[in-house]
Amino acid sequence: MPNEPNQPRSTLLRMRMSEFWSGDLGLTLVTIGLAVLIFVITPLREAGLRGRIFFELAVVALMISAALVVNQSRIATAVVIAVVVGTAAVVGAGRIHPTPLLHQLGSVLVTAILLIYVCIVLLVTFRNGPVTWSRVQGGLSAYLLLGLAWASAYEFLEQLHPGAFHFVSTPADLDQLTAKLTYYSFTTLTTVGSDISPILPFARSLTIAESVVGQLFPAVLMGALVAMALQYRPKS
Repeated sequence: MPNEPNQPRSTLLRMRMSEFWSGDLGLTLVTIGLAVLIFVITPLREAGLRGRIFFELAVVALMISAALVVNQSRIATAVVIAVVVGTAAVVGAGRIHPTPLLHQLGSVLVTAILLIYVCIVLLVTFRNGPVTWSRVQGGLSAYLLLGLAWASAYEFLEQLHPGAFHFVSTPADLDQLTAKLTYYSFTTLTTVGSDISPILPFARSLTIAESVVGQLFPAVLMGALVAMALQYRPKS
């Protein structure tokens, strides 16, 4: 572009990120990162794997870059970034100085930020333009993020009311608790069923809500994508 050198650096950066997310690469990387995090890293977390933080940071960096290019006000973008940074600080403090309060607060903030991520991914997925493979990947990423959000909500509930869930083998630490409830969340989201049972009434309500969302979300997503495909289909 001939006028590119005269443009502010922030404008150029925003343009580059917009080009990145307008193609297939952005949502592809998010989908791959989430799949590795859920299906590889989380099960190994029970064995004390330390490399998990690098995958989480990579996904967070991708989501922040997406937040910078979606059509929203600067205040909303600043709030999203502030919440992400605050959540990282609380979770990090809970790792360094583990206390029940920090762990509970961290679970609440992680749940909130994951739901924000769902909104960001859906905004990128349903931006103007023809339906491509990246939009399907965006829907898959949002589905996986919902499962992680519910897992964090279950984790908060178990920390707040120990015994809210019945485990065949009791988790020995926070890492095992996170891994087991992530497994429970996705078996609930896909209505497969698991060996973990909700005991507390509110835990049962969360489980029912996740099962309903797990059934409705794919149907609504596919309907919306089909409607977009028809809207942008070339007219004869």
